Amino acid sequence: MKDSVPSKWQILIAVLIPVLMGPIDASVVYVAFPSMSEVFNVSADTVGWVSISYLLVLSSFQLSFGRLGDMFGFRRIFLTGIVAFTIASVLCGMAWSIGALIAFRAVQAIGAGMTSALAPAIITAIFPPQERGKALGMIGMVVALGLATGPSLGGLLLDLWGWQTIFFINIPIGIIAFLACYKVIPEKEELIEQRFDWIGAWLAFISLAALLFFISRGQNYQWSGAIILMGALAFISGVLFIMQEQKTPEPMLELSLFRSHAFTAGNIAALFHFMTQYILIFITPFYLQQQLDLAPSKLGITMTAFPLTVLLAAPLSGILSDKIGNRLLSSAGAVLCAVGALSLSFLGPDVLPSDVSWRLSLFGLGTGMFQAPNNSAIMGAVPKNRLGIAGGVLATTRNVGMVLGIAIGSAVLVARQAFYLLTDTPLSAWLAMQEAYITAAFLSVLCFVGCLFAKTEKESPARNI
Repeated sequence: MKDSVPSKWQILIAVLIPVLMGPIDASVVYVAFPSMSEVFNVSADTVGWVSISYLLVLSSFQLSFGRLGDMFGFRRIFLTGIVAFTIASVLCGMAWSIGALIAFRAVQAIGAGMTSALAPAIITAIFPPQERGKALGMIGMVVALGLATGPSLGGLLLDLWGWQTIFFINIPIGIIAFLACYKVIPEKEELIEQRFDWIGAWLAFISLAALLFFISRGQNYQWSGAIILMGALAFISGVLFIMQEQKTPEPMLELSLFRSHAFTAGNIAALFHFMTQYILIFITPFYLQQQLDLAPSKLGITMTAFPLTVLLAAPLSGILSDKIGNRLLSSAGAVLCAVGALSLSFLGPDVLPSDVSWRLSLFGLGTGMFQAPNNSAIMGAVPKNRLGIAGGVLATTRNVGMVLGIAIGSAVLVARQAFYLLTDTPLSAWLAMQEAYITAAFLSVLCFVGCLFAKTEKESPARNI
């Protein structure tokens, strides 16, 4: 498309508004869990399903949304996602029971999945390769901004008006996002008649939902027979999905995309990075609360060091990657993430919060350096008629990495602490956390290896949306 009116920068700004809603909503809801538990008179484990349902649906449908974007145009699916997210937010705020809230959060995740899967595709389509890193870096910056402001915004809304307002705040943002995107995102220039792979879509949904449930809840249910069956269901449906995609003439997921080293290695690197990131996000609050005895407000301020650093580093990294390429920056970012995670393992049970903050900032610097170049490599490795599904794969990889990271962090923490307690080892809780941080550092090393292979070949300077 031409850089007239609307310009590519106007489209970018419009797209970033709904992108901002996702991380704000994800980080705000955790603050409200105690209030929800009290209002609905349910356990913390039951309230946890408010997030679990959201994550399961968000992760399981993103491949389908990416494919639908390629078929019907990014604009149509993206706008539908904004509407669905906003309406579901209203319903969440009006929920009369915990069951209704969990169900409405699942609907909200459908809307969020549409926008998160297609935002990278829209940006890749309208920006030439020499500016793509800068634009994708803006996504990283906005996500970090949402994660940084979400907890404090949520605390303020809870204190003033109650838990419902954390959902109602999405209404004005959603309306602004819809109007802005409706005005500037162009229609797809040419719609080619294609068939949607319904069998593949349902097999993908079943496989991913069962896998994420198996990973995230296995330990809670003590790896019972039902959980093992869920793992088997994930494996069998995953195999059937691959067989279906190989034989259907118009697959939901073009398996040939994985022949590209940049696409495959970039997604593998992203998977390991988000596993590392969410081990840190899961473990560090426990460390700050149990070992340093920090109040919730100070805990939140300390944790903010990570997203604030990403906020500063991501756009700069994107701009630089447009000039020097993606591999050097993403690899350096992975190394810094490994060093940051490892440095956390050298902390003791009696340090200052500032000692934690600068280590989290180091990890944030590595994250900011890694994400935009790596996303640029992934999105730049696919043809223009597959940008939607590439965005869906990237979004799915991110969410699976998040779930795996929390599951691994939790498993290491529980298993190693139990071991140290059995052997009467002093400081058992801290030693278990230390090993979780070392595990995170090792995963960042694997991320670094993936970065070495994620180099995009030279592209043509323009694409059509």
